[in-house]
Amino acid sequence: PNMLRVVILLAACELSWAFLSTPLGISQSQRLGTSASLSRAGRVGASSLSMQYNLDHPKIANDITELIGRTPLLQLNKVTAGCGAEIICKLESMEPCNSVKDRIGFSMINEAEKRGDIKPGETVLVEPTSGNTGIALAMVAAAKGYDLILTMPESMSLERRVMLKALGAKLVLTPAPLAMKGAIKKAEDIVASMGGKAYMLQQFNNPDNVKVHFETTGPEIWEQTDGKIDAFLGGVGTGGTITGTSNFLKSKNKNLLTIAVEPEESPVLSGGAPGPHKIQGIGAGFVPNNCDQSIIDQVVKVSSADAMAMARRMAKEEGILCGISSGAAVVAALEVGKTMKGKRIVAVIPSFGERYLSTALFSELLEDSKSQVAEDVKL
Repeated sequence: PNMLRVVILLAACELSWAFLSTPLGISQSQRLGTSASLSRAGRVGASSLSMQYNLDHPKIANDITELIGRTPLLQLNKVTAGCGAEIICKLESMEPCNSVKDRIGFSMINEAEKRGDIKPGETVLVEPTSGNTGIALAMVAAAKGYDLILTMPESMSLERRVMLKALGAKLVLTPAPLAMKGAIKKAEDIVASMGGKAYMLQQFNNPDNVKVHFETTGPEIWEQTDGKIDAFLGGVGTGGTITGTSNFLKSKNKNLLTIAVEPEESPVLSGGAPGPHKIQGIGAGFVPNNCDQSIIDQVVKVSSADAMAMARRMAKEEGILCGISSGAAVVAALEVGKTMKGKRIVAVIPSFGERYLSTALFSELLEDSKSQVAEDVKL
């Protein structure tokens, strides 16, 4: 039923270009320069259409949510040595709270408000999270005046815990071996105990997750690349980014390849068994309802070790401080790029590396920094 809701929603998105104009509280005149039909007939050969999507932020934003989205693209130059394809990164690490989840944090709350499902000062929002969605929700909840309770596996980074609390959220930790299933069950229990006062946003099932990527991430990439994109690649956490973005891009270019990335240790998209891994933010251990597997052309499995090694290289060689799942995306892009000589692959960089300083990603540097002593200085 939830996937049916997603399909119906995406079909509705096809009816008019104007429907794509106001996903993040920005007026149509701010978001788009012109409008164009997105009917099924008009979508045949639609790659020639210029979208004229406004990529500029307002000079002075009214609140933090108006600064969500419109993140830049960046070409990789050094770690791609020997790769035949051009690897372009969508730097979602440059969102206001430094992750791709800022988009869905706003979308899920904003759309629920429009429907009358929630009200600031009355509704307590509840959500299970691996960290980044929770941080995004905490940012939006603070800006809009909501109380927020988040459940999160205890294995997530210390930085995430601190950030959630700094933004005013109440945090409940769940056992690490239960992964996201444990966090989801705990959130459901909290909602049930609070009666009608609580509202669970359900990022794994919520169509507003997919919707915001169809309306913003996809159009941004299409406009930024001038429609010159051969493959879109992203890790699968909730499935919203890859489903929404790919559905839009494939509506413009039917030959576009969609490549999903998952942990080698938990290859559920490939038909394997779930298992523990260290790539925070992807590999929830199940296939989310928001993940439309029919649009995925290839699944690439990446080990936690390889993902972390690449994330470290990205910092040292490209100057891009990113998270573990970002490293996984680049590893996958390089692997796919070997068979796509002369083609362009756009990969999502989901989050900023500062959020992972206490994890295995930078554990050696952390210990080295802790033990470092000051050198003598003669004045």
